[in-house]
Amino acid sequence: MKKGNTQWQATHRALPQVQSMSAYVPGMQPQGGDWIKLNTNELPYPASPTVAKAVADEVEKLRLYPSPTSQTLREHVANIHGLEPTQVFIGNGCDEVLAILTRVFSGADSMAAMSQPSYSLYPVLATIQNAHMQKIHFDRDMLLPVGKIAACDANMFILTSPNAPTGVEFDKAAIRAAAEGFDGVFVIDETYADFASYNCTDFVGKIPNVVVTRTVSKSYGLAGLRVGYALASAEIISLMDKVRDSYNVNRLSQAGALAAFQDVAYHEKLIAEIKATRETFYNGLLKHGFFVYPTGGNFVFAEARDANGKSGATVAKSLYEFFRANKILVRYFPDDSLTESFLRISIGKPDQMDRLLEVIDLWRKNG
Repeated sequence: MKKGNTQWQATHRALPQVQSMSAYVPGMQPQGGDWIKLNTNELPYPASPTVAKAVADEVEKLRLYPSPTSQTLREHVANIHGLEPTQVFIGNGCDEVLAILTRVFSGADSMAAMSQPSYSLYPVLATIQNAHMQKIHFDRDMLLPVGKIAACDANMFILTSPNAPTGVEFDKAAIRAAAEGFDGVFVIDETYADFASYNCTDFVGKIPNVVVTRTVSKSYGLAGLRVGYALASAEIISLMDKVRDSYNVNRLSQAGALAAFQDVAYHEKLIAEIKATRETFYNGLLKHGFFVYPTGGNFVFAEARDANGKSGATVAKSLYEFFRANKILVRYFPDDSLTESFLRISIGKPDQMDRLLEVIDLWRKNG
């Protein structure tokens, strides 16, 4: 199609920030084969058996719109956390929850901020809003820079707790101090909190600028259903409701998530399984001489060491590629000086983690 003598292009009509931005790149999703997939922090076990029945029961109702507010799910989540339903927002995965928060609280004249390293989707969401994303960098000790957070003049700050990709659990008192010292909206992304030793949901209602976000993707084994939620003041939730899609969470997802929440015993069993495997694998890496951050997630962040005890970006890339050659997928973050010598490894089943340690031995012998 031509407009006059010029070839028409959609790119030229896109907003400037969209034209120049880079999209978020998720972990590789292999098709077929016998891959050991430990690169996206998915649960290696199936979700509660009650989920399949709950989803199946909704199939005949697919001609009907779902609850636009996911009201039953809101009420159940509120009950779990001792809050009112007006303090709960349900989204199409935690990513949508974060996108809506960014839509409400950031823009060309409202800067956002985040800790670095952290979830690489955050700056993408800010760019879509034409908002500058300020990054407050950690040192290798991964201590929370409370003073720098409080001093930044952003309208919204996002903290992943436990941190991703390192898994580090911050001092809870330090998080409280950062939230209370920050003047804008303070978002605590607790994607991995079910695997941690504490959470910050008790801040909601006590510290007015705090939003806690959660997901059913990780500890409930429901990444494919795409359900996340936010806990905050009724005022913040009402603002989020203004800009969400009309029916943002489908009927099947609402029913499946509710069933998963209700099967408390199964959920606790899953978490116990992951924690036990995580501990064994963590100790195995230490025996191999790797440096590994203590972790509160369903993954470890390990600094690779070769047979000579050397580490660094080249060593990490070598192990990453050796894993891939042996059909094992992990995550590598070469774009940050703090992360370039590390690999993030999701916790799978015990036999998968044993295989990973075996491949490390092979890599060292071949290196």
